[in-house]
Amino acid sequence: MASRLNPYLNFNGDARQAMEFYKEVFGGTLALNSYGEFGQPDAPNADKIMHGMLETAGGFTLMGADNPPGMESEQGGSYSVSLSGDDEAELRGYWEKLSEGGSVSVPLEQQMWGDVFGMCTDRFGVPWMVNISTAT
Repeated sequence: MASRLNPYLNFNGDARQAMEFYKEVFGGTLALNSYGEFGQPDAPNADKIMHGMLETAGGFTLMGADNPPGMESEQGGSYSVSLSGDDEAELRGYWEKLSEGGSVSVPLEQQMWGDVFGMCTDRFGVPWMVNISTAT
Protein backbone atom coordinates (compact mmCIF):
# COMPACT_ATOMS: atom_id res chain seq x y z
CA MET A 1 0.00 0.00 0.00
CA ALA A 2 1.23 3.46 -0.84
CA SER A 3 1.43 6.04 1.93
CA ARG A 4 -1.62 8.23 2.34
CA LEU A 5 -2.71 11.16 4.44
CA ASN A 6 -6.30 11.40 5.65
CA PRO A 7 -8.27 13.05 8.46
CA TYR A 8 -8.81 11.14 11.71
CA LEU A 9 -11.60 12.75 13.72
CA ASN A 10 -12.12 12.34 17.45
CA PHE A 11 -15.56 12.46 19.06
CA ASN A 12 -16.89 12.63 22.59
CA GLY A 13 -19.30 9.68 22.37
CA ASP A 14 -21.07 10.16 19.04
CA ALA A 15 -18.54 8.72 16.59
CA ARG A 16 -20.98 6.06 15.40
CA GLN A 17 -23.62 8.65 14.52
CA ALA A 18 -21.04 10.95 12.92
CA MET A 19 -19.41 8.26 10.80
CA GLU A 20 -22.84 6.98 9.67
CA PHE A 21 -23.73 10.58 8.74
CA TYR A 22 -20.53 10.91 6.65
CA LYS A 23 -21.42 7.65 4.89
CA GLU A 24 -24.79 9.23 3.97
CA VAL A 25 -22.97 12.34 2.71
CA PHE A 26 -20.17 10.69 0.72
CA GLY A 27 -21.32 7.10 0.18
CA GLY A 28 -18.76 4.33 0.34
CA THR A 29 -17.95 1.51 2.71
CA LEU A 30 -17.99 2.10 6.45
CA ALA A 31 -16.26 -0.18 8.97
CA LEU A 32 -16.88 0.44 12.67
CA ASN A 33 -15.17 -1.38 15.54
CA SER A 34 -16.18 -0.84 19.14
CA TYR A 35 -14.07 -0.96 22.29
CA GLY A 36 -16.03 -4.10 23.22
CA GLU A 37 -14.85 -5.85 20.07
CA PHE A 38 -11.23 -5.09 20.99
CA GLY A 39 -11.12 -6.79 24.37
CA GLN A 40 -13.22 -4.55 26.62
CA PRO A 41 -16.69 -6.20 26.38
CA ASP A 42 -17.73 -5.25 29.93
CA ALA A 43 -16.34 -1.72 29.98
CA PRO A 44 -18.83 1.16 30.26
CA ASN A 45 -17.74 2.36 26.81
CA ALA A 46 -17.93 -1.09 25.14
CA ASP A 47 -20.40 0.15 22.51
CA LYS A 48 -18.38 3.27 21.66
CA ILE A 49 -16.21 3.34 18.54
CA MET A 50 -12.52 2.55 18.98
CA HIS A 51 -11.86 2.84 15.24
CA GLY A 52 -14.01 3.73 12.26
CA MET A 53 -13.05 4.09 8.62
CA LEU A 54 -15.06 5.30 5.66
CA GLU A 55 -13.64 4.67 2.19
CA THR A 56 -15.46 6.08 -0.84
CA ALA A 57 -15.46 5.20 -4.51
CA GLY A 58 -14.19 8.74 -5.17
CA GLY A 59 -10.99 8.07 -3.22
CA PHE A 60 -11.85 9.75 0.10
CA THR A 61 -10.81 8.10 3.35
CA LEU A 62 -12.17 9.47 6.61
CA MET A 63 -11.38 7.87 9.96
CA GLY A 64 -12.84 8.56 13.37
CA ALA A 65 -13.27 7.27 16.90
CA ASP A 66 -14.71 8.09 20.30
CA ASN A 67 -12.21 9.37 22.82
CA PRO A 68 -11.59 6.97 25.70
CA PRO A 69 -13.18 8.02 29.02
CA GLY A 70 -11.34 10.94 30.60
CA MET A 71 -9.86 12.12 27.29
CA GLU A 72 -12.48 14.52 25.98
CA SER A 73 -11.56 16.89 23.20
CA GLU A 74 -12.86 20.19 21.95
CA GLN A 75 -14.39 19.80 18.50
CA GLY A 76 -13.17 22.06 15.71
CA GLY A 77 -10.18 23.40 17.61
CA SER A 78 -7.40 23.95 15.07
CA TYR A 79 -8.36 22.18 11.88
CA SER A 80 -10.86 22.12 9.02
CA VAL A 81 -11.56 19.36 6.54
CA SER A 82 -11.32 20.72 3.01
CA LEU A 83 -13.20 19.50 -0.06
CA SER A 84 -12.24 21.00 -3.41
CA GLY A 85 -12.52 20.33 -7.09
CA ASP A 86 -14.41 21.38 -10.18
CA ASP A 87 -17.47 19.09 -10.02
CA GLU A 88 -19.95 21.74 -8.93
CA ALA A 89 -22.96 19.45 -8.57
CA GLU A 90 -21.05 16.94 -6.45
CA LEU A 91 -19.47 19.56 -4.18
CA ARG A 92 -22.74 21.49 -3.75
CA GLY A 93 -24.39 18.21 -2.78
CA TYR A 94 -21.77 17.59 -0.10
CA TRP A 95 -22.17 21.19 1.12
CA GLU A 96 -25.94 20.87 1.46
CA LYS A 97 -25.67 17.67 3.49
CA LEU A 98 -22.77 18.82 5.67
CA SER A 99 -24.27 22.21 6.50
CA GLU A 100 -27.77 20.86 7.24
CA GLY A 101 -28.27 20.97 11.01
CA GLY A 102 -24.92 22.70 11.46
CA SER A 103 -23.80 26.30 11.16
CA VAL A 104 -22.54 28.26 8.17
CA SER A 105 -19.76 30.77 8.82
CA VAL A 106 -19.13 31.63 5.14
CA PRO A 107 -21.98 31.00 2.69
CA LEU A 108 -21.14 28.91 -0.37
CA GLU A 109 -20.87 31.65 -2.99
CA GLN A 110 -18.55 33.28 -5.50
CA GLN A 111 -15.47 34.75 -3.82
CA MET A 112 -13.06 37.49 -4.84
CA TRP A 113 -10.55 34.97 -6.20
CA GLY A 114 -13.21 33.64 -8.60
CA ASP A 115 -14.06 30.28 -7.05
CA VAL A 116 -17.21 29.36 -5.19
CA PHE A 117 -16.24 28.81 -1.54
CA GLY A 118 -17.96 28.29 1.79
CA MET A 119 -17.24 27.26 5.37
CA CYS A 120 -19.55 25.40 7.72
CA THR A 121 -19.45 23.35 10.89
CA ASP A 122 -21.52 20.18 10.72
CA ARG A 123 -23.89 19.01 13.47
CA PHE A 124 -21.06 17.00 15.05
CA GLY A 125 -18.81 20.05 15.46
CA VAL A 126 -16.47 19.27 12.55
CA PRO A 127 -15.47 22.33 10.47
CA TRP A 128 -15.55 21.98 6.68
CA MET A 129 -14.33 24.16 3.79
CA VAL A 130 -15.72 23.60 0.30
CA ASN A 131 -14.08 25.19 -2.75
CA ILE A 132 -15.50 24.79 -6.25
CA SER A 133 -12.94 25.78 -8.87
CA THR A 134 -14.29 27.95 -11.64
CA ALA A 135 -11.00 28.13 -13.59
CA THR A 136 -11.30 26.86 -17.12
